[in-house]
Amino acid sequence: MGNAALKIETGVRRLRPADLEQVIAIDSHHFGEPRRAFFEKRLAQARKHPEDYVQVGVDRNGVLAGFAFARILRGEYGRDRAIATLDAVGVMVSSREQGLGHALMDGLAGELREAGVQSVQSQAGWTNHALLRFFDACGFNLAPRLVLERSALTPLPETAVGD
Repeated sequence: MGNAALKIETGVRRLRPADLEQVIAIDSHHFGEPRRAFFEKRLAQARKHPEDYVQVGVDRNGVLAGFAFARILRGEYGRDRAIATLDAVGVMVSSREQGLGHALMDGLAGELREAGVQSVQSQAGWTNHALLRFFDACGFNLAPRLVLERSALTPLPETAVGD
């Protein structure tokens, strides 16, 4: 027999409750620590309100190799069309740079289109260059808005009466 290439099969599908441990394991490699409570809470909300959440996974040879979690927002901040926020995305380190992330995002986009969503938004740390490159390769652009942040721990300065 010659050197036949191994056949690698991939497919995008909706996540199942049994995928939780693998999602946590994949995410832990990227995030640095397990975020079990975040994913458990997100999946519980998705079960209660399936019309508001889309979670997909990409399988590689029958094993979950990546995931994406999105939430659908309708009417928030005066918007008249549905948008989705990509809350979490990850691919196994050993499967990076092999097209699985792109397959995952294409599958997510298809599910979102079926739900009437026209655009997907996300956030990334300014120094998370790998994620920013991934978003760029997937067609994300800078949004025409600013994200503002302030500490909730620091009280506002007192103002004079009548201000």
